[in-house]
Parts: sequence; C-alpha cells; structure tokens
Amino acid sequence: MPNKTEALLYANENLPKFKSDLEDLVKIPSVSTDPNHTTDIRKTADWLKSKLSDLGFQETKIIETDGHPAVYGSYQVGPNAKTVLIYGHYDVQPADPIDLWKTEPFEPIIKDQRMYGRGASDMKGQIIASLAAVESMLKSGGAPVNIKYIIEGEEEIGSPNLAKALEKHADLLRCDVILNPDAGMISPTSPTIVYGLRGLAYFEIIIKGPNRDLHSGMFGGIVQNPAIVLSKLIAGMVNEDGVIQLPGYYDSVEELSLEERTELSRLPIKDEDLKEQTGAKKLHGEIGYTSVERVGARPTLDVNGMLSGFTGKGSKTIIPAWAMAKVSMRLVPHQDPKVVHQQLVTYIQNNVPDTVEWEVIQHAGGPAAITNREHPGVKALSEALEEIWHQKPFFKREGGSIPVVTEMQQIIGTESVLSGFGLPGDNIHSPNESLHIPTWEKGILALILFFYNYAGGYEN
Repeated sequence: MPNKTEALLYANENLPKFKSDLEDLVKIPSVSTDPNHTTDIRKTADWLKSKLSDLGFQETKIIETDGHPAVYGSYQVGPNAKTVLIYGHYDVQPADPIDLWKTEPFEPIIKDQRMYGRGASDMKGQIIASLAAVESMLKSGGAPVNIKYIIEGEEEIGSPNLAKALEKHADLLRCDVILNPDAGMISPTSPTIVYGLRGLAYFEIIIKGPNRDLHSGMFGGIVQNPAIVLSKLIAGMVNEDGVIQLPGYYDSVEELSLEERTELSRLPIKDEDLKEQTGAKKLHGEIGYTSVERVGARPTLDVNGMLSGFTGKGSKTIIPAWAMAKVSMRLVPHQDPKVVHQQLVTYIQNNVPDTVEWEVIQHAGGPAAITNREHPGVKALSEALEEIWHQKPFFKREGGSIPVVTEMQQIIGTESVLSGFGLPGDNIHSPNESLHIPTWEKGILALILFFYNYAGGYEN
C-alpha cells in the first residue's frame, strides 16, 4: 500500500541520487533551435523514456512530431484512482554567449548550494524533481494516483508541433488535473502557485510611402514621411495615464475583485524591487492599479522594435520609403487575439492619413489562461507547499504566456496547476544558469505531499 511517510523518508535518503540524475540530464545539450543538436535531442528523449521504464511505468513511448519528439509515460494504479498528467519540456536554450559563462554550460557543477548548467533550472531540474517524487512513492508501496507524463522537446522554440500532437493523442492524455512545474517561486522562502497567465497578440505594422528612399532636400515638405506617420500612430496607442486607446480594447476585460486584489497584495514584490530589477528611473503604468496588478492581471501594449530609413553611422538625408514596428499586447482572460487584431486594424484605419499605404501582419496569438484557485489540484498543492515551507503559499498571476497551458485546457479539457522550484536569480535563458538546491529539495517533498493530498483530500 502507498505509504506517505516512507516516501518522504526515501526522498530524503536519496537526494544525492536525484542530484546525480539531474547532472546526467544537464550534460546532454538538448538545444532545440540548433540543428547540430538533433542527435542530442533524441538522446535526451531516449534517456527520459528509459527513466520512466526503469521506474516501472507500464507504458512508455516516444511520440514523433513534425519536429522534435515528445516522451509519454503512464503508470496506472487503477480505474477508480484520480489521474495526474505531468507536463515538462526537455529542450533548452542555446548556451551563447559562451564567454560569459563561469563554468562549462553542459558540465554541471555544484557550488554555493547551486547547480550550474544550461537547463538546470529551466526545466530539467523541475522534471527531475517530479521524477524524484514519483520514484519515492513507487519505492514506498506505490503511487496513490494514476500518473502520466508528456515531456516535449520544442518549448524553447514556441512548441510549434505540440498542439497537433495533443489533438492526435488526446484520449491517451485524459486526466483529472495537469501538473505543470514550469513556473517558479518568488524567493526561497516564498512558495508560489501561478494561477493566471496572460495571452499574447503580436503584430507587425508597416507604413509605406514613396516607392524608394527620397532625397529630403529635393522632396522634403511635399511627401509624407512614413516614419513620422508610424511614430504618431504608435504614440496615440497608449495615453499618458497608461490606458490603451484601441477601440473596444477593454470591453471584455473583467475587473479584479476586491478578494483577488487583496490576495495579490500579499505578494512580497515592492516597487523598489521592480525598479532595481529593471534599472528603470521610475515605474510607469495604467493608473488605478498597483505594479503587481499591472504586470500580471491587466492587459498591455508594447512596442518591441521599430525600423525605418538610415540607421548607420554618420548622416544620410532621406525620406524613408517605409517604416515598420513590432507591437505586442499581453492579454487577460476573455480577450480574444482575433478581436484584438481587428481593434488594431480599426485604430489604424481611423488614424492613418491617406498619403500612405499600410499593412498589419499578425505573427502570434494565444488567449490567456486562468485556473480556479478553488480547484482540487490547487488546494492539494497549496497545502503541500505550506506543510513543507511552513508558510502559506503566494498566489500569483504571471505576466508572461505559456501557450501549452491554454492548448491543454482547450484540447484535453483539463486545468493546470502551475508551480515549480526555480527562482528569479536562476539566470534562465542567460549565461550561468543555475538551480538553488535547497529549494529544489524542498520541492521534491512538496510534490510527494501533493500527490497524496490530491488522492485523498479533494473531489473534482
């Protein structure tokens, strides 16, 4: 019979083994964006499949996609047990720039309670934490729930083939809750559950003027300058109060309740901390909302890049033929990227002069995701984190987007519980990525408790 106490004891006694497993995984340079690492990608997938088989999973397989493969595993306790699907990604970002690393990126070392190496935190460390929790249960009488894994190899390049794989294998992935440890914690002493993720709508705006760059002395004053037109359009998209001016942009935005604003105010994130993190002279944003609310629970509009005319050294007096801007919006629940696209088009139609032509290209789009904080999986994880950290967890709405959460919600029909044991100082995607070992070890214990809590304490 499953034994929680023995599972926790097994985990504590086998922490060195779990760290060794993580070192082995980090050593494989599974860089998804680089074709030179295709063999390493396959090697990592095979490593994970073998690991699941060794743990006693009754079914393991490599799921082929049009890109890099995914890994599936299933451990079945019985038809009446609840089922937890664990999501992960085994691919990592490139290590560049190599010269800024203080250690070899794919030769992990532990120093000052941190394991250094690409992928140690994002997210191989989180995968091994879940595997360590599962192993501890299986070596202590068995798991109290059915467990499935889906571990993809393309998250760092936008998961271009995951949705298709989810649709094809939806029946295989049916579950009661999805555990996604690809989020993180605010600090080593602040256990965190992410219950909201913003969506994304990303556009390229092109303003076209003359059919070629023109001499500004010969034609200045009679030809509209596309860079000026674009600058005025961009400047008018957000007013001085931080309110976005696209027509109807806020029509579907739900106001935060007093209860939710109170919960978000518990987060130990201060304006001074954000100023220090960003290097900004002063914070700025939509009036009437705190910085925590603005960065996770309110929609935004940002210019990600602009280009027009001559940008080399020295001077060149021209009227540019065109101007371009990359613009992105972070969306909150109920906002539809397709509707936002039309709102942007309407804004330009209403404000662009008839002296130029224009075009809007949509590059990416996905809705926001939010999980009910009363969901049984959220409650189970919340109590597990509190028992290990002796601290009520913080609930956070993340400013970024994780498309897989929405895709799983739409395709599999199941909500995700997001947490993880990475920290803000882990340097993910940057040189000298590392994982804080004491936090990670606590995370293993918390995941064990999560499975037992979810099995016995709550109803879906």
